[in-house]
Amino acid sequence: MSLSLSQHHLPREPLPPSAPATVTVFASAASWIESDALAQCQQVAALDGMRHVAAMPDLHPGKGAPIGAAMASTVLYPFLVGSDIGCGIAVFPIKLKRAVPERLAARFPDLDQALDPVRDADDPAWAAVEGDVPAGHLDGLGTVGRGNHFVELARVDTVFDVRHAGRLGLDAGDLVLIVHSGSRGLGEGILRAHTEVHGAGAAPDPAAYLGMHDDAVRWGSLNRRVLAARVAHALGAEPTAPIVDQCHNLVEVRDGMYLHRKGAAPGDGRDVLIAGTRGTASYLVAAHAGPEANHSVAHGAGRKMSRADALRRGRAKHTVEELRRTPVGSLVVCGDRQLLFEEAPTAYKRIEQVIADLVEHRLATPVVSTTPLVTYKTADLGSAARSERRGHRGRRGRS
Repeated sequence: MSLSLSQHHLPREPLPPSAPATVTVFASAASWIESDALAQCQQVAALDGMRHVAAMPDLHPGKGAPIGAAMASTVLYPFLVGSDIGCGIAVFPIKLKRAVPERLAARFPDLDQALDPVRDADDPAWAAVEGDVPAGHLDGLGTVGRGNHFVELARVDTVFDVRHAGRLGLDAGDLVLIVHSGSRGLGEGILRAHTEVHGAGAAPDPAAYLGMHDDAVRWGSLNRRVLAARVAHALGAEPTAPIVDQCHNLVEVRDGMYLHRKGAAPGDGRDVLIAGTRGTASYLVAAHAGPEANHSVAHGAGRKMSRADALRRGRAKHTVEELRRTPVGSLVVCGDRQLLFEEAPTAYKRIEQVIADLVEHRLATPVVSTTPLVTYKTADLGSAARSERRGHRGRRGRS
């Protein structure tokens, strides 16, 4: 979701002090929620101006603030949104004659290298850019980023709501590109400029912050479109418009308060893709969350292990080959072995439980599930070299 500054309707003055902020966790007894994440929710609830913290079933600890939470306050806190302003997930239909993972994985372009206006002037993916690039920020355009970001070719598996899926143009067996990425260095620079002066404090000029924030949100959405276009062209398909594109790191002004979302997607009548892992299903849901959930839903499976723990345990349990070929038969394109272990499916919660919790709390209704075929994490330069020898155009380097 992208809001222009004029749509924010900033509160004219802070609301009077009220009772301590409430914290509600939308998870069942069957869900495992880390105590550190719950403690971070309580710490956020103690901030000046905070009114309500809604924690989603994918809740896990973040750097200073929980991930998987929507936080309503009369004060705007940039650190509650984090550095990857505008991060979100978009879904693009794609038509391919044959979907053979081994063949398609080798055709994925190097999405670690940004599109360059001079070197890549003739790249057809530029057609996804309509008008000016937000903030004029070209650095990193068309790149995925690291961490849990990815571009995935997936197949629609189970259709739970035929009519809703039909409205989106989806049917069982259809192929989609799922793109999870954000504003790259743009959002990082916005937060850094704030924290260097104000630390974890409030934004001294909310309107100024929101102006930059909105640029980053728009940039993140544009980046997802460019990424999808790059992959579609590389796979021999025509790019399409997204049928879903929801940001889960942002702040909006709602009901006279600042609603911060960190790893929580807008859930007020939106269609949202809730990502699983590299080796499990993802779920597209119709979200209908109300004020008790701060109009938000989960954004993914949510980590159950830190990256350090996932690396340590994964090396003892898995081989690199096992992580490149998942239990559902999909392939993972990732030349970074450490990242493979950090992002192993076992490092995440069960997506089925996350969805069940959302359904139980009447926050969302499943529409379809998708199963991964190829998931791109970061360039596999060895594969790129092999593709070049077969006559494919490959790109080396990282942004």
